[in-house]
Amino acid sequence: MTQRSLDRTGMWVTTLCALHCLLLPVILPMLSLIGLSFIGEEVLERLILGTSILLGLVALVMGMRQHLRIYPLVLLVAGGAIYWHKDSLGEVGEPIIILCGAALIVAAHWVNLKLTRQASLLRSSAFQ
Repeated sequence: MTQRSLDRTGMWVTTLCALHCLLLPVILPMLSLIGLSFIGEEVLERLILGTSILLGLVALVMGMRQHLRIYPLVLLVAGGAIYWHKDSLGEVGEPIIILCGAALIVAAHWVNLKLTRQASLLRSSAFQ
């Protein structure tokens, strides 16, 4: 898998994770009726978020080898830490924390894509 596809996949996984967390209180009662209550388990949420962060680390390290910038990684770690502590402000603050954390993770991937594209263009123009 290429760094670009990892970044794009990371953005999608993070977005789906945020939607899962935001919509879960609304759909959880319905999920119990059809036997899918496991979707609301904390373990599943942590697994999805952990996958998103791991995918992000791989994509960003691959990108850092090309563009030599560390701030996308800082965005990813900050977003992951914020997202991981989504319960710290209670039910009222949870959606805000989820959106902030997810936005930072998606921004990390987006910035990584842009920096990688710029580095690639600079390398190709240097050889011409």
